[in-house]
Amino acid sequence: MSESSENLAPLKPGQRRVTLSDALAEITAFEQENRLDEADDLASRVLIAAPEQPHVLHMAGIIAYRKGRFGEAIDRMEKSMRLAPEVALYPRNMCEIYRGAGRLDEALQSGRHAVELSPGDSRAHFNLALIHYERLELDAAMAVAEQALALDPEFAEAHFEKAEALLLGGRLREGWESYEWRFKLKQAEGMLPKTGKPQWNGEDLAPGRLLIVADQGFGDCIQFARLIPWATAHAPAATLACSHDLVPILRQIPGISTIINSWDDAKDYDCYIPLSGLPRLASITTENIPDSGGYLQADPEQIESWGKKLNRLAAPNKRRIALVWAGRPSHKNDRKRTLKLSQFSPLFTIPGITLITVQKGDQIAQAGGYFGAAPLLNLGPEIDDFTDTMAILKNVEHLVTIDTSVAHIAGAIGVPTSLVLPYAPDWRWLLNRNDTPWYQSIRLYRQKKPYDWSGVIENVAKDLG
Repeated sequence: MSESSENLAPLKPGQRRVTLSDALAEITAFEQENRLDEADDLASRVLIAAPEQPHVLHMAGIIAYRKGRFGEAIDRMEKSMRLAPEVALYPRNMCEIYRGAGRLDEALQSGRHAVELSPGDSRAHFNLALIHYERLELDAAMAVAEQALALDPEFAEAHFEKAEALLLGGRLREGWESYEWRFKLKQAEGMLPKTGKPQWNGEDLAPGRLLIVADQGFGDCIQFARLIPWATAHAPAATLACSHDLVPILRQIPGISTIINSWDDAKDYDCYIPLSGLPRLASITTENIPDSGGYLQADPEQIESWGKKLNRLAAPNKRRIALVWAGRPSHKNDRKRTLKLSQFSPLFTIPGITLITVQKGDQIAQAGGYFGAAPLLNLGPEIDDFTDTMAILKNVEHLVTIDTSVAHIAGAIGVPTSLVLPYAPDWRWLLNRNDTPWYQSIRLYRQKKPYDWSGVIENVAKDLG
């Protein structure tokens, strides 16, 4: 009898005997259904009964990684590869685990090994392309993505990876074409209306016949909103579909007649277009991005109101520096971009400043442990929406932030900003430059090595001091 089908001892009193294959199937189902606690518990118990079974170790490693236990995950998965060196799945997945842990040399080695073991596996090629992107080896990333697409021409993730490499490399016109595959990604479900109507091709439409959809994240929508006037020059009085959070700022953009928050409220229209599709239609390159100096305005009454509050709360005669250190945890690259408040300590000793936190979410709690020399005023709990953030930023000298929606808000209203970026940043920040054609007021500070923030915040503090 093979090891995968032999009986396991009862796992709990009164429990029926099960085979190892039964247990593995249940662990896999739990993991795929995001029932990670149950998957973790079962995998741990099965490991007691079968500590040398490669696939149990492999699945237990994946679950440990997803629960944030990176060292344990790597130990288990490395052991599975030693026990079954011929199984291509193990180095293929190990490639991603190493990438998430920031161990890019080992990720590259593992990715290459997976491709050698299974050259016909498009997913192995795709995972290797991701590693090349993280290492800023963009030509290699595109070449390997093309190999994945040669095996599977409908592989949406490989198309999207190719798009990101093209865009990051500044080849925007080529990149926008592959970028169209983003809506075939699993995570894009629900972003667009369920309709038989066509996507707009940029031709002139009668007034009120275009539906513009604020797809993607908040930052993307703010970034691409500058192109709404271009769209409405060809299709006047368009309807904009967006989340409630974006309504207060996107209603500033001229050319929109109606804003809706539900597909059910969409009236009859001839075509739709996602905001993130406008750069392709408008043939945007790094040379013709409009309104880089700013295209949104904070409300004057809110600016005045927040100014009075800051005058009461902040230390007088001190420079005000706003700060954001953490992003949305559900963002695919959050672990790469998010810092801890304590990592901004080089700012804490700049003479004559007050730090103003405009951080939102659970990470606000870190402000309670702040003991820096500069006064810190935590406004996060008082911020209701983006209009508050805009008004606060208009009452400070400078913003220091990670790559999140607040950076786009600051750039769109022209607030001087220091934006700290990981080694392999989001495509929109391009490469080898400390400025951005998207926002004149933003200066970029980049990691020199992957997952290594040393020197980055020090450089920000030096320039601000």
